[in-house]
Amino acid sequence: MLQRTAISTTLLVFILTSVACAQNDVEVAASKPRTDTIRSQYIQSFPDHFFIWPVLKQRKLDFELENRPSRNNSRSYRSNKPYSFGVGMYLFELGFELAFAVPLDEKSKTLYGQSHARDIQLNIYGKKWGIDAYHQKYEGFYIIDPNVDVPVNVPLPQRNDIETTNNGITVNYIFNNKKFSFRSAYNFAERQLQSSGSFLLFASLSSFKAYADSAIIGRQYVNQYGDGALIQKIKTTALGVAPGYTYNLIHKGFFLNGTLAIGPSNSWLFYQNDDGKQKSDVAFNAFISARLAIGYNGDRFFGGLSFISQGRSVNFDDVHLNSSNGTFKILFGYRFREFGILKHRVWDLPKALLGN
Repeated sequence: MLQRTAISTTLLVFILTSVACAQNDVEVAASKPRTDTIRSQYIQSFPDHFFIWPVLKQRKLDFELENRPSRNNSRSYRSNKPYSFGVGMYLFELGFELAFAVPLDEKSKTLYGQSHARDIQLNIYGKKWGIDAYHQKYEGFYIIDPNVDVPVNVPLPQRNDIETTNNGITVNYIFNNKKFSFRSAYNFAERQLQSSGSFLLFASLSSFKAYADSAIIGRQYVNQYGDGALIQKIKTTALGVAPGYTYNLIHKGFFLNGTLAIGPSNSWLFYQNDDGKQKSDVAFNAFISARLAIGYNGDRFFGGLSFISQGRSVNFDDVHLNSSNGTFKILFGYRFREFGILKHRVWDLPKALLGN
């Protein structure tokens, strides 16, 4: 019996670990169904179904440096991360997605360069609480400068030496959770039956770092950006709280969700110039979280597109930094009725595998 228990437990751990480590796009959502009379009038759950869907997504980590005094000079550094295509499943009240990068064509690489990225994200959506945790590391950016006119089919300025790292966790609380569901619009674990909205609160702890072999903006831009043009390394650690509002508009199974939260953020700043000069500071700035989703959520078929963006804004002397990470996703799926072992929940699997 001990041997059988060990084998079953090892098998379960191997399966879940393989899912999480297969590649760099993983999303998780777990829930326990409960009876709620008021909630059932607005939100439908699917405790006896499992879901499967193909998914196409793109994740990005970009930043912008702007001259503070004049506000007429800015340079946007954008990653050229390709789209990822894969499959998502919702089994045992546990949802996950596996997606693999779709190769860029050579023209795209020539014009925009190539970004190397490691992007791991974990999303847990409950009835009241939601958690988004992420680790992003990007290398290689192309530059958009409004003051520089680049002809069509001519490569944009590129910086393969710039490397960024973004780590953080964001927690949100939905106040009107009996009548509103985030899961209905973003992972389809539920279905919103009537239009409804809710005030919500976001809290975020994050760390962003950008580093290059030489000055990120460049010494040739000192006249436009001052000493900010000499910055070679930037690091910010931010703690922010943002109240906001979200709303699901429903019409015959079709939905539109909009979410916006804005609030203060306390930031610990560090930066270093290419001559080795360093400076640290503490500042109050802004934290912004925005989401948009549109699609169809029926009894069996569901699908749509969504965009989630989270950004922060800080000042380094004469330079203003905006950094943001975003996810764009398209998916279509179908719900099947559970059978056999699929009727169990993730917390019941060890007992089910042992045959007890």
